[in-house]
Amino acid sequence: MTIEQYEDATLVGRRATLDELHALAESVGWLDHFDWSTIGQSLEATLHGVVAVRDGETVGMARLLGDGVKYFMIHDVLVHPDHQGDGLAARLVEHLLEHVALVAPSRAWVGLFASPEAEHLYAEHGFGSDDMRGMWRWVEPGAA
Repeated sequence: MTIEQYEDATLVGRRATLDELHALAESVGWLDHFDWSTIGQSLEATLHGVVAVRDGETVGMARLLGDGVKYFMIHDVLVHPDHQGDGLAARLVEHLLEHVALVAPSRAWVGLFASPEAEHLYAEHGFGSDDMRGMWRWVEPGAA
């Protein structure tokens, strides 16, 4: 477990708990972004997570998914509204990128999905689309 101490917060390298995720999702209006019947399993499958703690309270989180070797995805970067605007989200993202640099044996691809209001945060960390365009779809259980 990595711990980064800052004057205003402590970053702890660990997965957020289900309760921490729920509280943060509620604070930012994202309760409908998660399937609460399965998100616990998803959290358990997280490659690496980071939580931000201020005055004993978890006020931010982010997590890293992927194969742990070449391909990584940043997901669920959440910061409580009372703690937004002071660079905390950027530090969470930096922590995840530093983790990838430590564990990837060679050049690694790191992707993410961003809401329009957060694109600037990720652009500041070198993310862009170049000539690539992301695509996705939902797959229902049991569908062949």
